[in-house]
Amino acid sequence: MRIEARLFELLTAFFFATGVLYAVCTGLTSKNVEWVGTTGIIMTGGLTLITGTYFRFVARRVDIRPEDYDEAEVADGSGELGFFSPGSWWPIVIAGSAGMFAVAGATRNFWFVAVAVLAIIASAAGLVFEYHTGPEKH
Repeated sequence: MRIEARLFELLTAFFFATGVLYAVCTGLTSKNVEWVGTTGIIMTGGLTLITGTYFRFVARRVDIRPEDYDEAEVADGSGELGFFSPGSWWPIVIAGSAGMFAVAGATRNFWFVAVAVLAIIASAAGLVFEYHTGPEKH
């Protein structure tokens, strides 16, 4: 986690420096500073600061991973990484529901937005509870 924290801390410094430089450059080329871009860049720096801080706190609580150890071998990272469902159809259903939501928002059919939100919630619940119901339950 230290690598990820360091990466986001560098991005934070980059975005804050870029935001200041952008404000100065736009202020010099026109009568006043272009605040929309400056605010967007500074807020992006804030988001990377939040993420980097989270990774820094998590890195303190987690043991050193092979990615954080400079002299680690490839074999040090071997082992089980977790369970991934090989034949789940739910991600496709979630994507279709998100597509319905996008079409509903683009066409301003607000009743269809409500239907699409319900479809997204139902399909996400189906994905989460896939192995808690039905014949796959262990």
